[in-house]
Amino acid sequence: MSLFDAASVLHAFGPYVLAGIALLIFIESGVLFPFLPGDSLLVTAAIISSTLGVTAWQVALVASVAAVAGDQVGYWIGKRYGRRLFKDDARVLTTARLDEAEAFFTKWGGLSLVLGRFVPIVRTYVPLAAGTAQMHYRRFLLFNLIGAVSWACGLTAVGVLLGGIPVVAHNIDALMIVIVLVSVLPIVIGALRRRHVARKRTSPAARPAERTARDR
Repeated sequence: MSLFDAASVLHAFGPYVLAGIALLIFIESGVLFPFLPGDSLLVTAAIISSTLGVTAWQVALVASVAAVAGDQVGYWIGKRYGRRLFKDDARVLTTARLDEAEAFFTKWGGLSLVLGRFVPIVRTYVPLAAGTAQMHYRRFLLFNLIGAVSWACGLTAVGVLLGGIPVVAHNIDALMIVIVLVSVLPIVIGALRRRHVARKRTSPAARPAERTARDR
């Protein structure tokens, strides 16, 4: 079983598939472990729900509750410990990832809890960034509910719609690759953009301009 093969993960849970879905989404949302197949898990679960012995609405309901609960944990971890859990050389809890989430939170405010839900890795750290920034809890809870429910129900609905297309239903593996690529695309673009900015700052052409600006 591979964590990146959503279908095999779901089948491995057997009769406890709903509990398994809830556990993985909760961990991804609140235990600061972002490398889980949240998006593909929900879409796949909706597509093959009949073979799993569950319904799509059950998947959406369980995923919504787990996402809300996970974000609550992330928020309180951020409020209690803040940046102390993160280190520059850490494997998972790196300050770079927290910096990205904080920048995202600063730019979008409460909406970051909705928009960030649809971006892998970002959705893990944004609730923590909200807690670190001491966001008012009632406001956090409102946006948390909107983001978690829209994400869980939205992706489940996508799975239901795609499951009705025979070509898609018989090529789930290819579909999961597309979903993962699309999900990771914003992260790759952001990384390339930061790399480009860093190169411009350290390029020889930029240094004279910086010295001129300091002289003024």
